[in-house]
Amino acid sequence: MSTGGAGPSRRQVLGMAGGVALIATAASTAGIGAASASTATTAGAEQGSGSSGFVPAPNPVPVPLDSLFNNDGIDTSAAPGGDFDGSGYTYPGEVIKAGSVTLGGVPYLIGPSTAGAKNNVVAVGQQVPLPQGRYLSAQLLVSASYGPASGTATVHYADGSTSQTGLTGPNWYTGTGAISAPYRYTPGGGTDQNPVSIAAAEIGIDATKDAVGLTLPSTALPAPNVASMHVFALTLQPAAQGRSLLLRDVRSTNNLLADGGPQVVEATVVNAGTQWITARDGISVDVQAAGARTVSAAEVRTLAPGEQLRVRIGIQASVQPGTAATGTVTAHDRRNAAVQQQSPLTLGVPDYQATEASLATHQAPYWFDDAKFGIFIHWGVYSVPAWGPVGQEYAEWYWNNMQNSSDPTYAYHANTYGKDFNYDQFIPQFTAAKFDPQSWVELFSEGGAEYYVLTSKHHEGFSLWDSKVSGRNAVKLGPHKDLIKLLFDASRKHTPHLRNGLYYSLPEWFNPDNPWMGHPPRNPYTGEALTYTGYQSGRDYVQDYQGPQLLELITGYDPDVIWYDIGGVNDNLHVLPEYLNRAKDRRTPKDVTFNDRGGIGAHDYTTPEYTTYNNTVVAKWEASRGLDPRSYGYNRATPDNLYMTAQDVVQTLVDITSKNGNFLLDIGPNFDGTIPAIMQQRLRETGSWLQVNGESIYGTTYWARMAELGSLRFTVKQNEAFYIHSFDQPGNTLTVEASVPIRTGDRVTMLGYPRPLDWSIRNGALVIEVPKAAQRSGSYDWVFKVDWR
Repeated sequence: MSTGGAGPSRRQVLGMAGGVALIATAASTAGIGAASASTATTAGAEQGSGSSGFVPAPNPVPVPLDSLFNNDGIDTSAAPGGDFDGSGYTYPGEVIKAGSVTLGGVPYLIGPSTAGAKNNVVAVGQQVPLPQGRYLSAQLLVSASYGPASGTATVHYADGSTSQTGLTGPNWYTGTGAISAPYRYTPGGGTDQNPVSIAAAEIGIDATKDAVGLTLPSTALPAPNVASMHVFALTLQPAAQGRSLLLRDVRSTNNLLADGGPQVVEATVVNAGTQWITARDGISVDVQAAGARTVSAAEVRTLAPGEQLRVRIGIQASVQPGTAATGTVTAHDRRNAAVQQQSPLTLGVPDYQATEASLATHQAPYWFDDAKFGIFIHWGVYSVPAWGPVGQEYAEWYWNNMQNSSDPTYAYHANTYGKDFNYDQFIPQFTAAKFDPQSWVELFSEGGAEYYVLTSKHHEGFSLWDSKVSGRNAVKLGPHKDLIKLLFDASRKHTPHLRNGLYYSLPEWFNPDNPWMGHPPRNPYTGEALTYTGYQSGRDYVQDYQGPQLLELITGYDPDVIWYDIGGVNDNLHVLPEYLNRAKDRRTPKDVTFNDRGGIGAHDYTTPEYTTYNNTVVAKWEASRGLDPRSYGYNRATPDNLYMTAQDVVQTLVDITSKNGNFLLDIGPNFDGTIPAIMQQRLRETGSWLQVNGESIYGTTYWARMAELGSLRFTVKQNEAFYIHSFDQPGNTLTVEASVPIRTGDRVTMLGYPRPLDWSIRNGALVIEVPKAAQRSGSYDWVFKVDWR
């Protein structure tokens, strides 16, 4: 693993819970991202009084922020001089233009970019006056300098009450968001060709009260290396009285509804009214477009006022893949349309091309989004020394760490093996003699994982398969086995439900043709030049080695995941189309996925490492870490009592899931292929919890109104149930000070306890009675289910 990614992520962190997915389609390099050309309508006045009983949702209300603007973050080449980040960099006003822009169906007002003009609010606790009224939500355009930057936003109501929620501005350097630009201006008036962006965020508002103000989080004023949150625009969505629906962010995708198809059009359905939508309403959502038909309509069976549901509509195209069309998405009951929206669609999935724009049309598969939990496996030559200062360094970085005379590994190696013992002398000791691939994959399954990712090659450059472009591999040396093939074959035979993934480090520390650390192998104690065992040097690193190796993995092993690391020089603009097109063109097409560390802008998900996000990230993300306190590879110096406990694992999984992430939990097998007992124990304990509580994890999504509340987390199984997770063992009652979507007649239970629980609403809070037996029956995370069915 690296201590960071391959560069800036292109996905945005959305505030509060990110709310509706307001991400526009791929940004044009010549205009404001993807300002939506779609139009939304309700079914008209006739519907409001007709048999369907749906009323039009009020138009969104942009709130001018001019009087609060305190930062010039958008400049043009003709009017430079701004300072967005405290270091003199700014957004380009030629791309992010002043005036009105509509994103995902929401109109915003962007401030001016003329000389000296302020155009955004650095959030330092200002109160924004709101036109008094009843609103479902506030949509914001936000970013952060040296971020991300997070804080608490407070909504003020006319009756003197308040509600609070988290808000996060993503680092503007992430590259894409609701608004994107392909470059930024430097302090000297030049251009920096890294993409920058502004993200969409949402704050939930209590629509039963008149809102009058919004206090922004208190972050810092811009300065180098200081995280500051910037707010560019604010729009309110008024609530309707009665039954009312909104459609937002309608777009075609290249995703398959399931392996084999069909193609999916996505839309977000918002209950903009004051009445619940129930199965009795018979609401379904479909698509009409010349050249395509709906083959799998989406259902809206349960949706509380102010809540939202992201639907997947399956369509079958009868035209050439990639045909542009205008489609109409309609949410309707059994007789009448409740709301419609027209939007540009791409019918069919065309072949991927070797361009950023083409690759950016790919997104994380639904199986990946629904899986939530995967196992990372760091296994290689570093598993022989398997040492690092506990809790301080990655043990898999042993070879690199021993190059530094001030690093503890330098002294450890000399004292343990001697100064003349070179790293490659560990290769014969990497035997995999006790490797039992069936037991591995059965352990992953027992632990509740839905996928796994094996290190095919780490920074040491040792490949775990029979690479034809390098003899530095596990078939020619060390184990003399194709370890990837053995593991994938076992998984496909014994645990076919598991998706199979491969990690690949793009650079190598000491590869003679492209040494990441600046030099080929050498003895760190004497400076003597060393052989890079098994490698044939004198070639083009990317074209003759790295690219061909990746193609070997793609064509030879058919991975469901490619997990790049580090970035750097690469040919992934050509490698990835081969990967994606092979998956698309199979007899039974499937969706595959790749992360954000491939050295190009396109990616399906971001990968925070040994950290997570404070709030929901609507664009897909995956957090990874080891069971070890600070290592992915096995560190034999780490005592068992310092590993993550099962409670740590479960609570981390729940926290990440509640914020729209996946958790990739790492284990580090020993050199002989055995998995340390403490790691096996933790996986089995986690699996036991998931056997009881897994329905609140797999296939769920985040709650758009709130990411967390103290020790509480929330997940939603759309159309079915709402889950409340308590990291603290509850007492006789559990009180949830939030607008939980629950109504008279809904059943509340605790997973793992057989009887329904009594509940009530007191002063706007949900209060659940928890018997002693229920308190005792839970562990790690007590899960309460509001069953809407």
